[in-house]
Amino acid sequence: MTLFNNYHFIHNILTRYPIYKRLIMLLKSYLNRVVVGDCIEKMNKLPPESVDLIFADPPYNLQLNGDLERPDQTKVDGVKESWDKFKSISDYDNYTKEWMSSARRILKPNGSIWVIGSYHNIFRLGYILQDLGFWLLNDIVWRKVNPMPNFRGRRFTNAHETLIWASKTKTSKYTFNYEAMKSLNGDLQMRSDWSLPICTGDERLKNKDGKKIHPTQKPENLLNRIIMSSCNIGDVVLDPFFGTGTTGAVAKKLRRNFIGIEQDAKYVLEAEKRINKVEEIETKDLIQTPRKTAEPRIPFGHLLEQGLINPGELLQDSRSRWTAKIRADGSLISRDKKGSIHSVGAYLQGLQACNGWTFWHIKRSGKLIPIDSLRHAARAVNQA
Repeated sequence: MTLFNNYHFIHNILTRYPIYKRLIMLLKSYLNRVVVGDCIEKMNKLPPESVDLIFADPPYNLQLNGDLERPDQTKVDGVKESWDKFKSISDYDNYTKEWMSSARRILKPNGSIWVIGSYHNIFRLGYILQDLGFWLLNDIVWRKVNPMPNFRGRRFTNAHETLIWASKTKTSKYTFNYEAMKSLNGDLQMRSDWSLPICTGDERLKNKDGKKIHPTQKPENLLNRIIMSSCNIGDVVLDPFFGTGTTGAVAKKLRRNFIGIEQDAKYVLEAEKRINKVEEIETKDLIQTPRKTAEPRIPFGHLLEQGLINPGELLQDSRSRWTAKIRADGSLISRDKKGSIHSVGAYLQGLQACNGWTFWHIKRSGKLIPIDSLRHAARAVNQA
């Protein structure tokens, strides 16, 4: 049990162990705030194993030489800030090891970390993550549907960035809200390539002259997927390179706690103004998608008992290649095969296994619908 995994346990022992109280008060002083300063220094002040999720958008070390111009001789508003400049690759690596080590210390045993980068730095980030003992779970390709063109015409248009998702250790029981991601993706498993636009329009923060306040502001849709997939309501999300506060804005909306660390006071001011305008989604039921394993089990035969299906009705797959009739005991019969919705479906396809709930369909009001929709209806009746 880590210090912050069980708040009731901690509350009961505060009077006996005053040091715990000091650590909790320290954590609370950071929660839902943007802290100004160096991320390594500030992370080192946080209690160990106190953060559930880390999203890091570190300097990319773009190694730009001079201004970049469009064909019409206008200058591209790129990344010119001092925080993205390092004397050498070795200096960048040392800095990366230092902030990642600080992040690892404060990450809970079952926590996870996301880092994002371009071809300039992502391979070094992944290498160092593994060296420090993190366990890589996925690399995600963020395909930008509206990328900046390659003005010089000497390379391919750089149309994507890469995210690495890693747990603290190989044995970490990290959070993955699979059902939420599947629902967000039209009830299909979400893949590791995400097509999302870059930050534009009203979401892009600009100054009174119409110029971008931050050169690499990330879109909220990107952080929405990361936070919704990898932590739960009430968890603590840390962003050590907070910028103008996309992580905090999304975390607040999704009813997570956040800690933002940012060294530039100008960005902090803009982030605070932005986050103050955000309204939380009003109830937890509108955010958290329950895992199907947590839902009450509904046998296929229960649909017969509720009158949602009838003996003798015909089931078929979505493409009408195979059919089976419903028997009075809740099993199916097709050709010479009798058995469950799963075993008959597998037999007909020549497979070892089959999810009969999504394979089999039934006609209702002239349309084929998956029998899984009838299961949802039966479950709703049971829970009413």
